Amino acid sequence: MNRRNAVLGWTVWTISKTAAKRKAKQAVKPEDANGRPVKRAAVLSGLAATGGAVWFWRRRRGDDEET
Repeated sequence: MNRRNAVLGWTVWTISKTAAKRKAKQAVKPEDANGRPVKRAAVLSGLAATGGAVWFWRRRRGDDEET
């Protein structure tokens, strides 16, 4: 490992970290044309989580009755 490779690796790591942070920030706060946050994704994910919990609960309840 020499100094040139260490500097190159540090530079690539720093740039990658910055790009990843920017991309994650954009993914967390989607906005529409007016700059307001889009709430549709949050509502859909909440409905999906609720549906999954109900499905799991009903399936588990059905397993107990069969035994």
